[in-house]
Amino acid sequence: MRNYILNFLILLPMFMLNACGQNNTKSNTTKKTMAMENVISKPENPYYSNTDTTKLVLTDAEWKKVLPPDLYAVARQADTERAFTGTMWKSDTKGTYYCAACGLKLFKSDQKFVSSCGWPSFFEQDNKNSIIFRNDNSYGMHRIEALCGRCNSHLGHLFDDGPEPTGKRYCMNAISLDFIPDAVTENKSNLETIVLGGGCYWCVEAVYEQLDGVTQVVSGFSGGTVENPSYEEVCTGTTGAAEVVQITYDKTKTNLDEIFKVFFTVHDPTTLNRQGADVGTQYRSVIFYKNEEQKKAAQSIIAELNQAVYSGKIVTTLEPFKAFYKAKDYHQNYYENNKNQPYCQLVIQPKLEKFEKVFKDRLKKKH
Repeated sequence: MRNYILNFLILLPMFMLNACGQNNTKSNTTKKTMAMENVISKPENPYYSNTDTTKLVLTDAEWKKVLPPDLYAVARQADTERAFTGTMWKSDTKGTYYCAACGLKLFKSDQKFVSSCGWPSFFEQDNKNSIIFRNDNSYGMHRIEALCGRCNSHLGHLFDDGPEPTGKRYCMNAISLDFIPDAVTENKSNLETIVLGGGCYWCVEAVYEQLDGVTQVVSGFSGGTVENPSYEEVCTGTTGAAEVVQITYDKTKTNLDEIFKVFFTVHDPTTLNRQGADVGTQYRSVIFYKNEEQKKAAQSIIAELNQAVYSGKIVTTLEPFKAFYKAKDYHQNYYENNKNQPYCQLVIQPKLEKFEKVFKDRLKKKH
């Protein structure tokens, strides 16, 4: 580890970032809870989890804030989509079907059959708790409504005209289902996420988006005592939240050592609660670790750097990860979407050029 660190120590001073100014567009203040690690990523929906089976009890108003309008109409208002919508009703691709509202596993593809009704049809559910039922006497008919066992979202109806061995037909709205092919699920096992704060997230995001092995970078907030704080609330410095990036990376292409190497290269970890002109706990240097591996790797590199490089002590805090709240869309991919803005040209672009020069062998290939 020591030799690995020393190879880039001499380059650190040229990468210490000045903090960035932000604009003042108001952010959504939806109250959110933490979502667990997902096969499917839905940062806009914090209740979504492919692993958590804990019952969700939310108001329709809360669901309306996090679901797309068409999904909300079906899931929360029992609307029905048009038959033969899309290809899901006849697809025989191997994989798993999840509730599109909350992420609960509902069906496997080997429980599916192609019916003539025009909606995805299944003869058996994943387990006895994945789908629950209630009587539906709407429209002058008696039917059995099928609902998600975790969030009570409307999925469709259950009929007694299915194939053996059950004789059942779970007639589902395609929009109520998320589908993940088996190959994608297998690839997901190579992915890991970590949340880092190094001052302005525009700068940190722009750098990590260029690193080979990083599959996604999302700007947002973490830490503190306020659920889903708005940008304005974070700027007051009273929420305890920090500007952060959530980095998803492929462990077969990069690793924690490299992620941290870049992190301590692109910001100044010796200035307490500030980066350049931006002052406050929201700009603190912080690593939100999700497990002991991340914590120990961070402790190791900090110890090495304190001994070998900095005259000032590294003040980067290590905090257990609790929740990540995505920033508004205009904060995402800010550099890519605003290259002609003065801040991008004068602040972010020079840092990227230096980063690309030093890490030239680790940059994503341009297509």
